[in-house]
Amino acid sequence: MSAAALPLSADDIYDAQRRLRGVAASTPALSHLALDEIAGRSVVCKAEALQRAGSFKFRGAYNAVAALSPRERRHGVIGASSGNHAQALALTGRLLSVPVTVVVPHDAPKGKVDGARTLGASIVAYHRQRDDRDEIVAQLAVDQGLAVVPSADAQAVMAGAGTAALELLWQAPVLTAILVPVGGGGLAAGTAVAAKHINPHIKVIGVEPAAAADTAASLHAGQITELPAVPDTVADGLRHVSPAAMPWEINKTLLDGVITVTDAQIVQAMGWAFKHLKVVTEPSGAVALAALAGLDLPPGPVGAILSGGSVDLDAFHRLVAAPPPRKEPALA
Repeated sequence: MSAAALPLSADDIYDAQRRLRGVAASTPALSHLALDEIAGRSVVCKAEALQRAGSFKFRGAYNAVAALSPRERRHGVIGASSGNHAQALALTGRLLSVPVTVVVPHDAPKGKVDGARTLGASIVAYHRQRDDRDEIVAQLAVDQGLAVVPSADAQAVMAGAGTAALELLWQAPVLTAILVPVGGGGLAAGTAVAAKHINPHIKVIGVEPAAAADTAASLHAGQITELPAVPDTVADGLRHVSPAAMPWEINKTLLDGVITVTDAQIVQAMGWAFKHLKVVTEPSGAVALAALAGLDLPPGPVGAILSGGSVDLDAFHRLVAAPPPRKEPALA
Protein backbone atom coordinates (compact mmCIF):
# COMPACT_ATOMS: atom_id res chain seq x y z
CA MET A 1 0.00 0.00 0.00
CA SER A 2 1.43 3.38 -0.99
CA ALA A 3 1.73 6.19 1.55
CA ALA A 4 -0.97 8.09 -0.35
CA ALA A 5 -3.45 5.23 0.19
CA LEU A 6 -2.87 4.94 3.95
CA PRO A 7 -5.75 5.89 6.29
CA LEU A 8 -3.68 8.73 7.83
CA SER A 9 -1.69 11.54 6.24
CA ALA A 10 0.76 14.14 7.46
CA ASP A 11 -1.91 16.76 6.76
CA ASP A 12 -4.19 15.02 9.29
CA ILE A 13 -1.44 15.27 11.90
CA TYR A 14 -0.78 18.95 11.18
CA ASP A 15 -4.52 19.59 11.51
CA ALA A 16 -4.44 17.84 14.88
CA GLN A 17 -1.45 19.91 15.94
CA ARG A 18 -3.43 23.09 15.25
CA ARG A 19 -6.40 21.83 17.30
CA LEU A 20 -4.10 20.91 20.18
CA ARG A 21 -2.13 24.17 20.22
CA GLY A 22 -2.51 25.77 23.62
CA VAL A 23 -4.41 22.73 24.94
CA ALA A 24 -2.00 19.78 24.99
CA ALA A 25 1.32 20.19 26.78
CA SER A 26 4.41 20.45 24.62
CA THR A 27 6.27 17.81 26.61
CA PRO A 28 10.03 18.00 27.07
CA ALA A 29 12.64 16.00 25.22
CA LEU A 30 15.05 14.71 27.88
CA SER A 31 18.48 13.10 27.80
CA HIS A 32 21.14 11.76 30.15
CA LEU A 33 24.65 10.44 29.62
CA ALA A 34 23.81 7.23 31.49
CA LEU A 35 21.14 6.37 28.90
CA ASP A 36 23.57 7.19 26.09
CA GLU A 37 26.01 4.68 27.59
CA ILE A 38 23.31 1.99 27.85
CA ALA A 39 22.34 2.46 24.19
CA GLY A 40 25.83 3.16 22.84
CA ARG A 41 24.46 6.29 21.15
CA SER A 42 22.75 9.56 21.96
CA VAL A 43 19.22 9.06 23.33
CA VAL A 44 16.39 11.61 23.47
CA CYS A 45 13.25 10.74 25.44
CA LYS A 46 9.89 12.36 24.68
CA ALA A 47 8.28 12.64 28.11
CA GLU A 48 4.59 12.05 27.32
CA ALA A 49 4.26 10.80 30.90
CA LEU A 50 4.09 14.54 31.66
CA GLN A 51 1.21 15.10 29.25
CA ARG A 52 -2.20 16.22 30.53
CA ALA A 53 -4.19 13.28 31.94
CA GLY A 54 -0.89 11.41 32.28
CA SER A 55 -0.25 10.07 28.79
CA PHE A 56 -0.08 10.70 25.04
CA LYS A 57 -3.69 9.53 24.86
CA PHE A 58 -4.90 13.05 25.61
CA ARG A 59 -3.64 14.19 22.20
CA GLY A 60 -5.82 11.73 20.27
CA ALA A 61 -8.86 11.94 22.52
CA TYR A 62 -9.01 15.74 22.41
CA ASN A 63 -8.40 15.89 18.67
CA ALA A 64 -11.15 13.36 17.98
CA VAL A 65 -13.77 15.00 20.21
CA ALA A 66 -12.90 18.53 19.05
CA ALA A 67 -13.43 17.40 15.45
CA LEU A 68 -17.01 16.22 16.14
CA SER A 69 -20.02 18.31 15.18
CA PRO A 70 -21.73 20.40 17.89
CA ARG A 71 -24.70 18.02 17.77
CA GLU A 72 -22.49 14.96 18.35
CA ARG A 73 -20.76 16.65 21.26
CA ARG A 74 -24.05 17.56 22.92
CA HIS A 75 -25.12 13.89 22.88
CA GLY A 76 -21.79 12.73 24.32
CA VAL A 77 -19.03 10.27 23.51
CA ILE A 78 -18.07 6.74 24.52
CA GLY A 79 -14.80 4.83 24.39
CA ALA A 80 -13.21 1.64 25.71
CA SER A 81 -9.97 1.71 27.64
CA SER A 82 -7.76 -0.03 30.16
CA GLY A 83 -7.29 3.36 31.79
CA ASN A 84 -5.26 6.00 29.95
CA HIS A 85 -7.73 6.63 27.12
CA ALA A 86 -10.47 6.72 29.76
CA GLN A 87 -8.69 9.50 31.63
CA ALA A 88 -7.90 11.34 28.41
CA LEU A 89 -11.53 11.21 27.27
CA ALA A 90 -12.73 12.28 30.70
CA LEU A 91 -10.45 15.33 30.74
CA THR A 92 -11.43 16.16 27.18
CA GLY A 93 -15.09 15.97 28.13
CA ARG A 94 -14.55 18.32 31.03
CA LEU A 95 -12.65 20.84 28.87
CA LEU A 96 -15.21 20.77 26.05
CA SER A 97 -18.34 20.24 28.20
CA VAL A 98 -19.06 16.88 26.55
CA PRO A 99 -20.61 13.95 28.48
CA VAL A 100 -18.24 10.95 28.52
CA THR A 101 -18.84 7.24 29.10
CA VAL A 102 -15.91 4.83 29.27
CA VAL A 103 -16.03 1.03 29.16
CA VAL A 104 -13.18 -0.45 31.21
CA PRO A 105 -12.02 -4.02 31.96
CA HIS A 106 -12.77 -5.39 35.41
CA ASP A 107 -9.05 -5.62 36.17
CA ALA A 108 -8.06 -2.12 35.02
CA PRO A 109 -5.79 -0.32 37.48
CA LYS A 110 -7.95 1.32 40.14
CA GLY A 111 -6.00 4.57 40.02
CA LYS A 112 -6.69 5.02 36.31
CA VAL A 113 -10.40 4.25 36.66
CA ASP A 114 -10.73 6.53 39.68
CA GLY A 115 -8.96 9.26 37.73
CA ALA A 116 -11.50 9.05 34.91
CA ARG A 117 -14.40 8.98 37.36
CA THR A 118 -13.06 12.01 39.25
CA LEU A 119 -12.91 13.92 35.96
CA GLY A 120 -16.60 13.23 35.43
CA ALA A 121 -16.75 10.16 33.22
CA SER A 122 -19.46 7.52 33.66
CA ILE A 123 -17.80 4.11 34.12
CA VAL A 124 -19.10 0.82 32.69
CA ALA A 125 -17.06 -2.26 33.65
CA TYR A 126 -16.78 -5.50 31.67
CA HIS A 127 -14.98 -8.83 32.18
CA ARG A 128 -12.16 -9.49 29.71
CA GLN A 129 -12.75 -13.24 29.57
CA ARG A 130 -16.56 -13.23 29.51
CA ASP A 131 -17.73 -10.08 27.76
CA ASP A 132 -17.36 -8.60 24.28
CA ARG A 133 -16.06 -5.09 24.87
CA ASP A 134 -16.75 -3.79 21.38
CA GLU A 135 -20.29 -5.14 21.46
CA ILE A 136 -20.94 -3.32 24.75
CA VAL A 137 -19.59 -0.06 23.32
CA ALA A 138 -21.62 -0.38 20.13
CA GLN A 139 -24.87 -1.14 21.98
CA LEU A 140 -24.47 1.75 24.41
CA ALA A 141 -23.62 4.08 21.53
CA VAL A 142 -26.86 3.13 19.75
CA ASP A 143 -29.03 3.16 22.88
CA GLN A 144 -27.78 6.54 24.11
CA GLY A 145 -26.87 8.25 20.84
CA LEU A 146 -23.18 8.50 21.70
CA ALA A 147 -20.28 9.07 19.30
CA VAL A 148 -17.63 6.35 19.59
CA VAL A 149 -14.06 7.55 20.16
CA PRO A 150 -11.76 4.49 20.00
CA SER A 151 -8.44 4.41 21.81
CA ALA A 152 -6.51 3.74 18.58
CA ASP A 153 -8.71 2.68 15.65
CA ALA A 154 -9.69 6.11 14.29
CA GLN A 155 -8.00 8.60 12.01
CA ALA A 156 -8.41 11.56 14.38
CA VAL A 157 -7.04 9.58 17.32
CA MET A 158 -3.97 8.44 15.39
CA ALA A 159 -3.45 11.97 14.08
CA GLY A 160 -3.46 13.40 17.60
CA ALA A 161 -1.00 10.75 18.75
CA GLY A 162 1.29 11.60 15.85
CA THR A 163 1.75 15.16 17.10
CA ALA A 164 4.11 13.84 19.79
CA ALA A 165 6.52 12.69 17.07
CA LEU A 166 6.21 16.03 15.27
CA GLU A 167 7.27 17.79 18.45
CA LEU A 168 10.07 15.32 19.12
CA LEU A 169 11.59 15.87 15.68
CA TRP A 170 11.35 19.64 16.07
CA GLN A 171 13.14 19.27 19.41
CA ALA A 172 15.70 16.75 18.13
CA PRO A 173 15.87 16.97 14.32
CA VAL A 174 18.98 14.78 13.97
CA LEU A 175 17.35 11.54 15.16
CA THR A 176 17.98 8.53 12.94
CA ALA A 177 15.42 6.27 14.68
CA ILE A 178 12.44 6.45 17.04
CA LEU A 179 11.39 3.71 19.45
CA VAL A 180 7.65 3.74 20.14
CA PRO A 181 5.38 1.52 22.28
CA VAL A 182 2.83 -0.60 20.41
CA GLY A 183 -0.51 -1.62 21.93
CA GLY A 184 -3.50 -1.02 19.70
CA GLY A 185 -1.01 0.61 17.35
CA GLY A 186 -2.35 4.17 17.14
CA LEU A 187 0.72 5.85 18.63
CA ALA A 188 3.07 3.81 16.43
CA ALA A 189 1.02 4.60 13.33
CA GLY A 190 0.88 8.32 14.05
CA THR A 191 4.58 8.34 14.86
CA ALA A 192 5.51 6.55 11.64
CA VAL A 193 3.46 8.86 9.42
CA ALA A 194 4.76 12.02 11.11
CA ALA A 195 8.39 10.92 11.30
CA LYS A 196 8.66 9.63 7.75
CA HIS A 197 7.01 12.77 6.41
CA ILE A 198 9.75 14.84 8.04
CA ASN A 199 12.58 12.39 7.28
CA PRO A 200 11.84 9.51 4.86
CA HIS A 201 15.03 7.75 5.98
CA ILE A 202 14.30 7.65 9.70
CA LYS A 203 13.68 4.22 11.25
CA VAL A 204 10.52 3.81 13.32
CA ILE A 205 10.70 0.74 15.56
CA GLY A 206 7.75 -0.55 17.57
CA VAL A 207 8.33 -2.05 21.01
CA GLU A 208 6.01 -4.59 22.68
CA PRO A 209 6.07 -6.71 25.82
CA ALA A 210 7.28 -10.19 24.89
CA ALA A 211 4.11 -11.65 26.40
CA ALA A 212 1.87 -9.34 24.36
CA ALA A 213 3.61 -9.27 21.00
CA ASP A 214 0.50 -9.34 18.81
CA THR A 215 1.88 -6.84 16.30
CA ALA A 216 5.17 -8.74 16.02
CA ALA A 217 3.22 -11.96 15.42
CA SER A 218 1.01 -10.22 12.86
CA LEU A 219 3.99 -8.80 10.98
CA HIS A 220 5.58 -12.26 10.94
CA ALA A 221 2.36 -13.80 9.56
CA GLY A 222 1.69 -10.96 7.13
CA GLN A 223 -1.83 -10.48 8.48
CA ILE A 224 -3.60 -9.58 11.70
CA THR A 225 -2.99 -12.41 14.15
CA GLU A 226 -4.88 -12.85 17.40
CA LEU A 227 -3.14 -14.13 20.52
CA PRO A 228 -4.94 -17.10 22.12
CA ALA A 229 -5.57 -15.33 25.45
CA VAL A 230 -5.35 -11.94 27.09
CA PRO A 231 -1.61 -11.45 27.70
CA ASP A 232 -0.19 -11.52 31.21
CA THR A 233 2.24 -8.62 31.40
CA VAL A 234 3.08 -5.87 33.85
CA ALA A 235 2.38 -3.39 31.01
CA ASP A 236 -1.39 -3.29 31.54
CA GLY A 237 -1.98 -0.70 28.81
CA LEU A 238 -0.49 -3.02 26.16
CA ARG A 239 -2.46 -6.19 26.89
CA HIS A 240 -3.92 -6.44 23.39
CA VAL A 241 -4.71 -9.74 21.70
CA SER A 242 -4.52 -8.26 18.18
CA PRO A 243 -3.66 -4.96 16.48
CA ALA A 244 -6.44 -2.49 15.72
CA ALA A 245 -7.42 -2.60 12.05
CA MET A 246 -6.68 0.96 10.93
CA PRO A 247 -3.30 1.32 12.68
CA TRP A 248 -2.36 -2.12 11.33
CA GLU A 249 -2.73 -0.88 7.74
CA ILE A 250 -0.17 1.81 8.51
CA ASN A 251 2.19 -0.13 10.74
CA LYS A 252 2.55 -3.10 8.38
CA THR A 253 3.69 -0.61 5.73
CA LEU A 254 5.72 1.98 7.63
CA LEU A 255 7.18 0.32 10.72
CA ASP A 256 10.77 -0.79 10.23
CA GLY A 257 10.43 -3.59 12.77
CA VAL A 258 9.17 -4.55 16.21
CA ILE A 259 11.35 -5.31 19.25
CA THR A 260 10.03 -7.27 22.23
CA VAL A 261 11.07 -6.70 25.84
CA THR A 262 10.49 -8.68 29.03
CA ASP A 263 8.61 -7.46 32.07
CA ALA A 264 11.92 -7.32 33.94
CA GLN A 265 13.40 -5.06 31.27
CA ILE A 266 10.32 -2.83 31.40
CA VAL A 267 10.56 -2.39 35.15
CA GLN A 268 14.29 -1.74 34.87
CA ALA A 269 13.51 1.03 32.37
CA MET A 270 11.01 2.56 34.83
CA GLY A 271 13.92 2.82 37.23
CA TRP A 272 16.15 4.41 34.58
CA ALA A 273 13.51 7.05 33.79
CA PHE A 274 13.09 7.91 37.45
CA LYS A 275 16.79 7.89 38.32
CA HIS A 276 18.20 9.67 35.30
CA LEU A 277 15.32 11.77 33.92
CA LYS A 278 13.30 12.34 37.11
CA VAL A 279 10.19 11.11 35.26
CA VAL A 280 7.74 8.57 36.69
CA THR A 281 6.53 6.17 34.00
CA GLU A 282 3.98 3.39 34.17
CA PRO A 283 5.14 0.02 32.79
CA SER A 284 3.45 0.59 29.41
CA GLY A 285 5.11 3.99 29.22
CA ALA A 286 8.60 2.56 29.70
CA VAL A 287 8.66 -0.16 27.02
CA ALA A 288 10.42 1.98 24.40
CA LEU A 289 13.14 2.87 26.89
CA ALA A 290 13.46 -0.82 27.80
CA ALA A 291 14.60 -1.59 24.24
CA LEU A 292 17.70 0.63 24.46
CA ALA A 293 20.15 -2.08 25.52
CA GLY A 294 21.48 -4.10 22.60
CA LEU A 295 19.88 -2.02 19.85
CA ASP A 296 20.59 -3.41 16.38
CA LEU A 297 20.24 -0.18 14.39
CA PRO A 298 22.48 1.93 12.18
CA PRO A 299 24.60 4.44 14.12
CA GLY A 300 23.03 7.70 15.15
CA PRO A 301 20.86 9.32 17.81
CA VAL A 302 17.65 7.55 18.76
CA GLY A 303 14.43 8.85 20.26
CA ALA A 304 12.23 6.96 22.72
CA ILE A 305 8.65 7.91 23.51
CA LEU A 306 7.82 7.60 27.22
CA SER A 307 4.12 7.25 26.53
CA GLY A 308 2.50 7.45 29.96
CA GLY A 309 2.92 7.89 33.69
CA SER A 310 -0.38 6.73 35.17
CA VAL A 311 0.86 4.59 38.02
CA ASP A 312 0.14 4.98 41.71
CA LEU A 313 2.93 5.38 44.24
CA ASP A 314 2.50 1.97 45.86
CA ALA A 315 2.56 0.13 42.52
CA PHE A 316 5.58 2.08 41.30
CA HIS A 317 7.53 1.41 44.48
CA ARG A 318 6.57 -2.26 44.54
CA LEU A 319 7.65 -2.81 40.92
CA VAL A 320 10.90 -0.88 41.02
CA ALA A 321 11.92 -2.21 44.46
CA ALA A 322 11.15 -5.85 43.60
CA PRO A 323 11.15 -6.28 39.82
CA PRO A 324 9.71 -9.44 38.23
CA PRO A 325 12.12 -12.24 37.34
CA ARG A 326 13.92 -11.83 34.03
CA LYS A 327 12.44 -14.30 31.57
CA GLU A 328 11.28 -14.35 27.97
CA PRO A 329 7.67 -15.54 27.69
CA ALA A 330 7.13 -17.79 24.69
CA LEU A 331 4.98 -16.43 21.89
CA ALA A 332 1.95 -18.61 21.16
